[in-house]
Amino acid sequence: MHRDELNRYFNDLLNPSSFEDYCPNGLQIEGSESIQKVAFAVSATRDSITQAANLGADTLVVHHGLFWHFHGTRTLTGSFAKRIFPLVKHNINLFAYHLPLDAHPEVGNAALLGQLIGCHQQGPFGDYKGNPTGIEGLLEQPLSAKELALKLHSVLNHDVIIASPDENQLIESIGIITGGANSHWALAQKAGLDAYITGEISEHDWHESQENGIHMFAGGHYATEIFGVLALMQKIQMHFHLECVFIDSDNPA
Repeated sequence: MHRDELNRYFNDLLNPSSFEDYCPNGLQIEGSESIQKVAFAVSATRDSITQAANLGADTLVVHHGLFWHFHGTRTLTGSFAKRIFPLVKHNINLFAYHLPLDAHPEVGNAALLGQLIGCHQQGPFGDYKGNPTGIEGLLEQPLSAKELALKLHSVLNHDVIIASPDENQLIESIGIITGGANSHWALAQKAGLDAYITGEISEHDWHESQENGIHMFAGGHYATEIFGVLALMQKIQMHFHLECVFIDSDNPA
């Protein structure tokens, strides 16, 4: 297929232009016009890029791309150059979707994690410059905070940090924003939810969330954000019958 066709598909599905994000979404590095093999990874790291090149992929699709507003202007030197140059050398396209892949109701990280823990009646949750960044919903069967932590551990295959006013209290309503949305437990409190699930937790949020009556769970940035790229890969395989491969990362954070 042609690169432009894949680009249009992602634009139609994820609507990246509607998000004001921390980074550019979409095609970040232009490579081959003809696409035959697509690699997927959570992040565009030196390792995932090297593996994509070694696997003969002409396209790499990630959640965390290479360009972030908080980095400012960067020179193509050092470790950053060692990410860029293999993509250019091997003519590999790099597509990256950050908030659009967090918030999407079908293939979004939050929605998929919610489904895996039995969260239904899902709706948009969170607000970054006018756009939702996750989902909220109800557990099909209320669980104690301790039981929900165990369920998350099983789903994520990752240690879960829990900040809870009472681990034996039952939880029914949940807000989920995956990744590094540490402080957004306050949005769950404002929405009247019982609990909040994310990837990371800071020292002060561990105290403040439970002191404000919110059960907060942190299951790892990477572990909570693997679902969206896997769902995208399944869609590309189904719609375009392209050869696809997922590149995992041994990332405990």
